[in-house]
Amino acid sequence: MGALKGSTGEPRVSPGQQNRLKRMSSADAKKNDRKKAKVDDDTDTSEVNSLGISWFAPLTVLSKSSISSIKNFRESRRVNHLISTDEFHLTRKSRRDLVQESSKVVENDLPGLVCNDLCNGKENTCIPVTNEVDVPPVAPEEFEYLSTTKVAKNLVIPASAEGCNCKGKCTNTRTCYCATLNGSDFPYVGKPGGGRLFEAKAVVFECGPNCGCGPKCLNRTSQQGLKYRLEVYKTPDKGWAVRSWDFVPSGGYVCEYTGVLMKTSDLDNVSVNDYFFEIDCEHTMNGIGVREKRLGEVPPIVNDHITGVDEDGKLLEESDPDYCIDAGSSGNVARFINHSCEPNLFVQCVLSSHHDVKQARIVLFASEDIPPMQELTYDYGYELGSVVDADGKVKELPCCCGTAECRKRLY
Repeated sequence: MGALKGSTGEPRVSPGQQNRLKRMSSADAKKNDRKKAKVDDDTDTSEVNSLGISWFAPLTVLSKSSISSIKNFRESRRVNHLISTDEFHLTRKSRRDLVQESSKVVENDLPGLVCNDLCNGKENTCIPVTNEVDVPPVAPEEFEYLSTTKVAKNLVIPASAEGCNCKGKCTNTRTCYCATLNGSDFPYVGKPGGGRLFEAKAVVFECGPNCGCGPKCLNRTSQQGLKYRLEVYKTPDKGWAVRSWDFVPSGGYVCEYTGVLMKTSDLDNVSVNDYFFEIDCEHTMNGIGVREKRLGEVPPIVNDHITGVDEDGKLLEESDPDYCIDAGSSGNVARFINHSCEPNLFVQCVLSSHHDVKQARIVLFASEDIPPMQELTYDYGYELGSVVDADGKVKELPCCCGTAECRKRLY
């Protein structure tokens, strides 16, 4: 039977039907709002504690949960990530608002704050510096912040390498030239929040200036800036250190070690400092010294740049790296990351603009899931007895990492 119609020609509904329609309309509106929120990442529900650490709670959980369920979700996040404070509250603020507030407001309330932003706006997010050790608190010595590495004036950079013909983003491992260099696969796995390096490799080939893909390509992960909010802070026994306010997943990109790329032989002529990194990718590729050889074959295009190799592409003898990155007067947040004998970061050599591994970019990735506020560390890779002074005497420096497997000496 069809619906009865009134004088206007519209269906006539009873008061009971009107109430049911209102309830249905309200439910549909809420359902549509939830669908819209799921699509729009900028409206996620978040949790924020007094340190400014935010947890973005999945709306699929919160939309169908009671207050008790929300509390259980919050408690599980707190326990699983070892957060030591219960001062959490729920907020409906957008991700963009939270980032802006963390840049302008949160840091101003940090205990021992000595610098609002170490990078002076050169990164995706501010990097506050705190010092609760010294009285009065002092800031690190001044240096030029570099988001990318500079090249020494007397250094010649190899020509830009051949690129892939992909458009937008690289997705096809069979047709992408950069994928073939990575063993016919992409080194990064696409995850929420950015790409993750699924295993440490001898060398990673990222897309470069001659590639057809765009800046958001997954195979440009280490070129897309900081993804996690970092803080430089003073320690009682190890000087300055770095920690993340955010949970860093295993394989997550943390930062690149930047500075001035130069010949190692020129280092002593321009500066005497502890902020330099020898580009010893050849040692890692071939398992020389304390370096453990990593899995995966290195394509011939890399060996073409290596001198002193035999027919099989192996180094004939151990030698000091030809190039280094000097971060003494110019560098970034990576210069403050400390050594540990049981680190939670690993060093990865990355080639993007060219294929000369001697001048590879030095990039740091998480070797494990890292909870918020835990110090970030990597193994400096010194061999005991490998550092000598001007008189040729072996120098010794005690290690203060405090881990169970500590070697007691840094070098």
